[in-house]
Amino acid sequence: MSGVGVSGLSSSPVPVRPPFSLPTRVYWEDTDAGGVVYHARYVAFLERARTEWMRTLGYGQEALRTSHNLVFAVRAMRMDFRGPARLDDVLQVTVVLRECRRASLVVDQLVEREGKCLLDAQVRLAALDAEGFRPRAVPEALHAELVPHQILKSGADA
Repeated sequence: MSGVGVSGLSSSPVPVRPPFSLPTRVYWEDTDAGGVVYHARYVAFLERARTEWMRTLGYGQEALRTSHNLVFAVRAMRMDFRGPARLDDVLQVTVVLRECRRASLVVDQLVEREGKCLLDAQVRLAALDAEGFRPRAVPEALHAELVPHQILKSGADA
């Protein structure tokens, strides 16, 4: 086996799309009294990056809700804080689609400053109908758009 995929697992060499990245500046409102980003603000940074990633695919949040009766809700989130971000830092918040299922998505996200990882997260999103917030399938057109963006798995993982 040769090559290393985005997941860090060895696999045969496969093309991997670069992650979507959103530049974000740290403002006073994001910090505590010491000028360090308050831990809950990272959730907002991650959400904005996921929202903008979907928008680049042609699926803005409002259009999903009104035209497709679909919202994505966070079902589970794991975050690992590795270093502090501070007032005026410019951060890159990335999104990589790990898994696209019929009624859920799993995305890997990083918050980096100058190439140094400050936080990594994995977020499971549930597809819900916008009116009743009941689970539903991702519309076929969106599902077909998302599948090619998911991380390619090695033969053992497929």
